[in-house]
Amino acid sequence: MTPLQQLRAPRKPLRLLNLAVGIVVLGAGVGLFVRAGLGLSPWDVLHQGLSRLLPISFGTVIVLLGLLILLLWIPLRQWPGLGTLVNTFAVGPIADLTITLLPPIHGLAWQAGAMALATVLAAVGTTVYIGAQFGGGPRDGLMTGLHFRTGLSVRAIRTIMELTALAVGWLLGGVVGLGTVVFALSIGPLCQLFFRWTVVDVERRR
Repeated sequence: MTPLQQLRAPRKPLRLLNLAVGIVVLGAGVGLFVRAGLGLSPWDVLHQGLSRLLPISFGTVIVLLGLLILLLWIPLRQWPGLGTLVNTFAVGPIADLTITLLPPIHGLAWQAGAMALATVLAAVGTTVYIGAQFGGGPRDGLMTGLHFRTGLSVRAIRTIMELTALAVGWLLGGVVGLGTVVFALSIGPLCQLFFRWTVVDVERRR
């Protein structure tokens, strides 16, 4: 859908609620994953690697890479929308707030539990806000665009994206840990699973 069609589509109150809840859950998952202390997610490994290579900050890399990825939407005929804007500007602050509020996590068992919960939260948040059909963030929009254009499953597309970001980030000097591998291999299958229940049917009028 175009941005105007997204705003005009039915079931708007539910979709706006899902957008807000999904972004909050996603941001909380990102922050909890950092607090788990078992490695960065694949995309953050790439962000860190690029920030070490270039004379710019970690946060600036995230913004600039996101804008570059949005250019890849053009041949995929992906439309940005409200969800794209909210994802771009809200996930980071929510993650920062989560990191600030949560105390450091100690002990391997607690860290592993936090890592597992954070991965599930990231997958649930991603599918809930995308399922609201207001458009996805740069990376999630690339995932869905490739899914529709190639016919490959969401699981396969997301896993390929995560592994590619991980490999490039590692080569650039980004820090890799156990959590990085777990996230890279599980986020795709989890997203495909949760999409079964999180996409709002805009054909329904009530």
